[in-house]
Amino acid sequence: MKIAQFTFNPFSENTFLAFDDTRECIIIDPGMTDADEDKILFDFIAEMELRPIMVVNTHCHIDHILGNSSVCDQYKISLLAHRLELPMLERAPSASLMWNVPYRLSPLPVQFLDEGDVVSFGNSHFRILFVPGHSPGHIALINDEEKLVISGDVLFRGSVGRVDLPMCNAGDLVKSIQEKIYKLPNDYSVYSGHGPETTIGWEKENNSFVRSNWQGLI
Repeated sequence: MKIAQFTFNPFSENTFLAFDDTRECIIIDPGMTDADEDKILFDFIAEMELRPIMVVNTHCHIDHILGNSSVCDQYKISLLAHRLELPMLERAPSASLMWNVPYRLSPLPVQFLDEGDVVSFGNSHFRILFVPGHSPGHIALINDEEKLVISGDVLFRGSVGRVDLPMCNAGDLVKSIQEKIYKLPNDYSVYSGHGPETTIGWEKENNSFVRSNWQGLI
């Protein structure tokens, strides 16, 4: 499996492509705001001769869904997300006005993902963890063979996802990290929704947001 990362939109959101030697791929959290950003992703897909088969949202905050419509239309593929993210999709038009970002109406998920589900493409797969807190239906994608996690906005390098947005819960976020994400081996790479790559072990040693600052919340 290979992971390609693109950073889009005013929020510097990380969009990911996961693909393997079969050329099948999935698009995770497409954040493109316009035709220019669309072209960056589409050109890479064409250059690598990839065949997208689905879109997965780790969660449905506005910065992670801005490109849902364009990729679903371009490749005639469907969206997968957690059922509890439907309210986020419903409030996306008002969120786009609040944050002053252009929004192309996202399709609704055709399949709901929850913990224990498996997302497969080509010869590869991700298992799903349910990790709420930053958003009520937040999921993470784990590949144990390649020792990696696509964490969305749960865990960043030296930080964590915001908990001051509607429907966030700080206690749930810390539990998700400590009881789910931190149970992964230390050498697993973490690809976050914003910022650089990190590892589970580095975060356990250095992430003060989880290690000390929020201990009273759980």
